[in-house]
Amino acid sequence: MSVVGLTSLGRCGAVAIRSSVGMVAVRYAQTAAAPASQPRIKKFQVYRWDPDTTGDKPRMQTYEIDLNTCGPMVLDALIKIKNEMDSTLTFRRSCREGICGSCAMNINGGNTLACLNKIDTNTSKVSKIYPLPHMYVVKDLVPDMSNFYAQYKSIEPYLKKKDEANEGKEQYLQTVDDRQKLDGLYECILCACCSTSCPSYWWNGDKYLGPAVLMQAYRWMIDSRDEFTEERLSKLQDPFSLYRCHTIMNCTKTCPKGLNPGKAIAEIKKMMATYKEKKSAAV
Repeated sequence: MSVVGLTSLGRCGAVAIRSSVGMVAVRYAQTAAAPASQPRIKKFQVYRWDPDTTGDKPRMQTYEIDLNTCGPMVLDALIKIKNEMDSTLTFRRSCREGICGSCAMNINGGNTLACLNKIDTNTSKVSKIYPLPHMYVVKDLVPDMSNFYAQYKSIEPYLKKKDEANEGKEQYLQTVDDRQKLDGLYECILCACCSTSCPSYWWNGDKYLGPAVLMQAYRWMIDSRDEFTEERLSKLQDPFSLYRCHTIMNCTKTCPKGLNPGKAIAEIKKMMATYKEKKSAAV
């Protein structure tokens, strides 16, 4: 009687126990049967140079990483190298989302952002990582951006009004259509991938402003709220600031944000032609 009672009362519990034990057994069997994942060793050759080390010369240093224990992006590999293999490796990084532009470098021959560039999973190929080309190197993968930022500052990348009496008192409004003209321009993150891929910038980086800076100059020229368009154009009349662009279009090809600096420069040239005609007519 008691046995029947126990059986009838504990039937659901017994089923649950048998079920859970069976699941554990199956899981254990699956785990035991699963083969250990084969290591996927990938070689990375990274540019190294430390100016603080006497006699140190630029060289390529090879690191081997198991892709099974590394994230999918090149930046993940660099962080893994720094954290686990060589703490002296130096590079810039911040957001890891393609927004800050800090981790711009030359990866496998192309300028891009390390945080957006996926690791080539072909382990027979060596991934080569250099700092941005044709710039002075501070250390390892860190380029000197001083000249680039100075050029950006020179175009006065901010809103300018003739009459500043109402500054801070009211909003400067613009139409939806005028706002749409800025799309494809304001998204620039100043990573310098485009400028350092431009042969004209390699040759005349001290005089030619380069694709990134010129695109930002154009962004303010066509802003309906800005009142210094002619003054901005007049600053670009010399032979080098604007006209060293030979429409090679490396800038557009390499931009990690998918922008088109080459088109912006062409638009400035068209505006410059109109500006010069107007100026000549006024004389």
